Amino acid sequence: MPFTLVTFHAHPDDESIATAGTMARAKAEGHRVVLVVATRGELGEHAPDALDPGETLTERRVAEQHAAAAVLGVDRVEFLGYRDSGMAGESTNDDEGTFARADVEEAAGRLAKVLREEGADVLTVYDNHGGYGHPDHVQVHRVGVRAAELAGTRRVYESTMNRDYIRTLIEQRAGEMPDTSDAPDAAQMDDFGSPEAMITTTVDVRDFVDRKREAMAAHASQIPAESFFLAMPLDAFRQAFGAEWFIRRDAPNIREKWIFDDL
Repeated sequence: MPFTLVTFHAHPDDESIATAGTMARAKAEGHRVVLVVATRGELGEHAPDALDPGETLTERRVAEQHAAAAVLGVDRVEFLGYRDSGMAGESTNDDEGTFARADVEEAAGRLAKVLREEGADVLTVYDNHGGYGHPDHVQVHRVGVRAAELAGTRRVYESTMNRDYIRTLIEQRAGEMPDTSDAPDAAQMDDFGSPEAMITTTVDVRDFVDRKREAMAAHASQIPAESFFLAMPLDAFRQAFGAEWFIRRDAPNIREKWIFDDL
């Protein structure tokens, strides 16, 4: 039986890093996949030559988002219309119209409208600290959880990262990883993702990891070829991104392997 998956993200490129394998697998299995993005990523960092003459970063990131969605087979892309808030602690967090400042009920109403239109069976949001504390990611959690309540969406998953697995992988393969400015450090993992004991759902996306990498590459203004993600050895990339992790809100003690099980 086909179901409808709605994935809710903060900025263009977040979906490719966090849930692209799940999205591609769901589509391959015949389900409907909808992507909702809170902002257009107006404040993303980018190389000076990343944009064409006269092109804005907003225009580029929207185009990149649609390109990545096409790679993954997404059926519908929607932007909620808020502005990027910037990284935690930046003055832009308090700017008018930013997602971090949005009224949760109002923003949840916008997302709930999509959930109702789609008859969503599953919604993915982020864990309660947004994976790593970005204010827009934390707001995705708040808004997404409330929207599911408003729309009556029956299953909500918090996208997270297995900090124990990632820490071990970094330590094991430290000598093989590219030495780039965005390379993660094992010592940073205490505030990154969630401990393995909290994770309910580990989705095997090894068959879709190449598509996930292609979707990341489509966000070239944010994930250039020389970035840590794309510069790492291919087998290491597959090891790092061959699984995606979630916390199922209605069953915190379950251990499962797919988001549509038991629906």
